[in-house]
Amino acid sequence: MSDGELRTDGGATTDVRWNLEGVTIEDAALYIVLLLAAAFYLVPIESGLVTSFKTGTAIVETAPFAPPGASGLTFEKWGSAIDALLRGMGNSLLYAVPATVISAFVGSITAYGLTIPTWKKSYKAVVLMLIIAGIFIPYQAVLVPLTQFWSQWVQLGEALSFVWALGIPNDYAGIIELVITHVAYGIPICTLLFRTYYKTMSEEMIESARLDGATLRRVYRRIVLPLSGPMFAVVLIYQFTQIWNDLLFTLVIVSTESSPAAPVVLILAGLGTSLEGQDFALRMAGAFFAALPTLAVYILFGEEFAEGVAA
Repeated sequence: MSDGELRTDGGATTDVRWNLEGVTIEDAALYIVLLLAAAFYLVPIESGLVTSFKTGTAIVETAPFAPPGASGLTFEKWGSAIDALLRGMGNSLLYAVPATVISAFVGSITAYGLTIPTWKKSYKAVVLMLIIAGIFIPYQAVLVPLTQFWSQWVQLGEALSFVWALGIPNDYAGIIELVITHVAYGIPICTLLFRTYYKTMSEEMIESARLDGATLRRVYRRIVLPLSGPMFAVVLIYQFTQIWNDLLFTLVIVSTESSPAAPVVLILAGLGTSLEGQDFALRMAGAFFAALPTLAVYILFGEEFAEGVAA
């Protein structure tokens, strides 16, 4: 069918003209590169997904990215993965959600204090430098003091003995420790992201509110906070993803997957591993199931995330 031709289907006329004018070789090459890049990133995901539906025989006999076929298709691994990880999913939500919300809110207030109020720049620079320094401290550098802090100095399990008397396992002290740890480690990056966003706000709007007698607290509550929705989406998605996927702090604080408070990443690390070898289908099913909460967060805050990144 040539350019400009009309097609008639059942009496209805459909315009199927393709306007190829203005499409250069550079544009076509760019589209091809983008398609290849998308395929490069999507093929491993597709391979893992189809592997999760394969039997052991199909995994051996088929290519990683090839579908299992009717004889090699099974949903058993997904059922086993859900049964194994469901408890861990609940435990992970117990610390990931509050740690994300608290670190985002505290980061917003801190960034507001370092951006909007007028105080000596030398003092502000020192405080900002100390906060930003926290971003560059690697997790591995704080493992020993972190362990000593929770096991020797604070001993949260003993301090909350009245809670465990209600029948709650004292292993859940690790959940509280993970919340506090991730909040402390997340405040610097949250502060930096919010401060970058707040520096783009209209100074005239803030100054007008101050001239009308609004206090710093009222300015934040009535003006700054309502306008912070897009950046809150960015921070919430970033923080939740980082906290949900973190294994290092979980290993240090909770230690064992047999604990009643074991998060999903800790259980996932040993899923499908036995003396007989690796159950790749089970591990892939568990990995995709464990990733569902982060995917849901991206879907819920996707539009606000794009707006916040573009701001």
